[in-house]
This record gives sequence, structure tokens and C-alpha cells, in this order.
Amino acid sequence: MEMARFKISEEEYKELYRIEKATKDKKISQRLRVVMMRYEGKKVREIAEALNLNQQSISRICARYRKEGVEEFARNKYTSHHRYLSKEEESEILERFLKEANAGKVVSIEEIRKAFDEAIGHKTPNSFIYKVLKRHKWRKVMPRPRHPKAADEEACEASKKLSKK
Repeated sequence: MEMARFKISEEEYKELYRIEKATKDKKISQRLRVVMMRYEGKKVREIAEALNLNQQSISRICARYRKEGVEEFARNKYTSHHRYLSKEEESEILERFLKEANAGKVVSIEEIRKAFDEAIGHKTPNSFIYKVLKRHKWRKVMPRPRHPKAADEEACEASKKLSKK
């Protein structure tokens, strides 16, 4: 009994080759090489050894190629900064708190977190809110009740009495 071979057309192979040469993403390049090597008649074991991959990964990559096609397969869908909201949406939420802060009200992380939870639809950790604030260049500003090197009250009063003489 002969196993079903992995088959693609010559045009698809040329398209894969062109995309593989043009891409700078190593993961995309590796996926494309797997499919091209299967087209060339290499066995799964040979490809696994050549590309330092698991044999199951090679089968999965080929199945994914059959399912998705060339364009979707060669696109990198995994990018960094998986954000719940766009930067503009985050700015809109923070704008309300900026107005309150400029009016002299103390804005707490809990209030901001509740607004984000409502917008996103689930609870978010405080660390997420701190990252959003940093991304929007917010910083913690608190007025000091008094200068850290200031003299104590008694010394100030004694100084006032001395200067009157």
C-alpha cells in the first residue's frame, strides 16, 4: 500500500521559492522550505534532520499549507504587542482621567483599571494598566508635603525670633 504523496503544482513551487527568497522572517522561510522539500520528494525524516524539526511538525506544516494556500501560509500572523485596544482607544479612556488630574483631582490606578475593564470586557491586572500608562508617557507626580531637607517647625520658629532682633 503506497502512502498519498504531498503534491503541489510547478507554479506553486515557483511561487513558494520566490516568496522564500524575498522573506526575511526565519520562521516563514523555514515553513516554506519544508513544503518545497516535500515537493522535491524528500521524506519527512530527511526534512526533520535537515531542518532540525520534529517529524510531526513537518506533517502539520504541510497540512496547514494545504488548508490555507500560499498567501495565508506565508504571512506572519504572530506579531508582538497583542493589545486589547488600539493606542487611540487607550488615549480616549486616559483623556478623561487627564482632565481630572489637571483639575487637581488625585487619579488612582483602580479608577483607571475599572474604566479599562469596562472597555475590554474582562478584568485586567494592574500591571497591564501600568504598561498602558508608560506607553502613553504618564508618570507619577505627587506634591511633597514639605522639602525633605527642611528644618523642623521649632527651628523655623526659633529662626524667626532671631531675625526680629
